Amino acid sequence: MSEPTIEPLIVVGVDGSNHSKEAVRWAVAQAALIGGRVHAVMAWDWNRNPFAIDPAAADVADAGAVTAEETARRKLADTVTAAVGASPGVPVFRRVEQGTPAQVLVDASKEADLMVVGTRGYGGFKGALLGSVSQQVVQYSAGTVVVVREDGVEDDD
Repeated sequence: MSEPTIEPLIVVGVDGSNHSKEAVRWAVAQAALIGGRVHAVMAWDWNRNPFAIDPAAADVADAGAVTAEETARRKLADTVTAAVGASPGVPVFRRVEQGTPAQVLVDASKEADLMVVGTRGYGGFKGALLGSVSQQVVQYSAGTVVVVREDGVEDDD
């Protein structure tokens, strides 16, 4: 009896920028070539008590965290759809996880056959060749990382 074949997993970091849309497109195209699947991952972080406010006010911040997570879910869905449409031809799963983007992606790389990121996202300097998150993913990823360069795309930030 043979073991079931598991499709190769490509994890792609998404932040909503044009760079991440290019990364999603590349990841989906690669998955189609190798018979793989894609996990599009977006991180969100929320400091629940940034100014050591009283516990009652912290509860209000907790309610905001739910809103922040839901906002990330919507942004991820919109970004993936904008990049590859509603039916990209390969399985694309969307994951939203709480944490800093670099750490969430490095953790996700542990289960991936291939990690994909854009050169940079919304933050940082417009002339930077590689953003801080992409750089950390390249340095600390558990496996192979592809950094997708923009192809004449203007930033929308």
